[in-house]
Amino acid sequence: MKIITFRILLILLISSIIFISCKKNEKKENEKIVSNNTEEKTPFFKLSLAQWSLHRAIRENKTHDPLDFAEKANELGFQGIEYVSQLYNKHIESMGMDSVLSILKTNSEEYGMKNVLIMVDGEGALASTDDTKRKTTVENHYKWVDAAKYLGCHSIRVNAHGEGTAEEVAAAAVDGLNQLSAYAEKQGINILVENHGGYTSNGHWLADVMKKVGKSNVGTLPDFGNFCQTIGYGSINDVNCKDPYDIYKGLTELMPFAKAVSAKSYDFDEDGNQPKIDYLKMMKIVKDAGYTGFVGVEYEGNNVSELKGIELTKELLLKVGNELTE
Repeated sequence: MKIITFRILLILLISSIIFISCKKNEKKENEKIVSNNTEEKTPFFKLSLAQWSLHRAIRENKTHDPLDFAEKANELGFQGIEYVSQLYNKHIESMGMDSVLSILKTNSEEYGMKNVLIMVDGEGALASTDDTKRKTTVENHYKWVDAAKYLGCHSIRVNAHGEGTAEEVAAAAVDGLNQLSAYAEKQGINILVENHGGYTSNGHWLADVMKKVGKSNVGTLPDFGNFCQTIGYGSINDVNCKDPYDIYKGLTELMPFAKAVSAKSYDFDEDGNQPKIDYLKMMKIVKDAGYTGFVGVEYEGNNVSELKGIELTKELLLKVGNELTE
């Protein structure tokens, strides 16, 4: 009798062990399924860092040397970099353009960064209604086309600003872009116009200029935030901006011509979002346009440091990219 009871207890013990083991395995499998379902997907775009995100560190705080841009972008986890011409004025004046470009190219190769484009400022109004000034501006940009070619960039970003009526400035912009693109075409470089204040912050106006130019190496660099038509360089974050162009309509109008995209960001809320820009909506427009190139992080906020702002913008882009990637 005792032997039978012992056998029954032994069978029950073994059965319990098997049951518990099966439950543990089932739990592990369920955990794997949950893990797979929340796994990050490869976004439909690549990430680049716009150097303007560090302009305060370069100009005001003096904590970053623009010659070390590739190293910093690598440290922050980016694949590509977008230079800003005006941030090198002092270095070019003291060292010369050739020396600066040589250092930038060497550093980009050392840190595995793709040189995407150069944002060119301070070289005149490309859409000036004065023929002589416009021609001078076009020629001022030649050296930056050459620089982009040397660095391996695909484009330079220009400003199509000018004074006059919308029709007059549009005509001047078409002429200026045609002149500059003819030079750039020989170098295999694109000329991109950013919505950057004035008429250029009107998506319909700029899209119409693109259609009239009709060159394969002329396109746009849509910026998420520069859609204010009367404020400086068009920031919708400016307290004096009273007439912002619809940013979602504007982006939709500019994306068919886009060869680069600038993900502008301002102050972040406690959830890591942009109160003035619906990133999910904006990036859906980017995706629906069939764009798969670089999206540049360009932080211009004040409620966190530049480095933190860059990090938060990058995280936000990856978050919405994950939601939009099938």
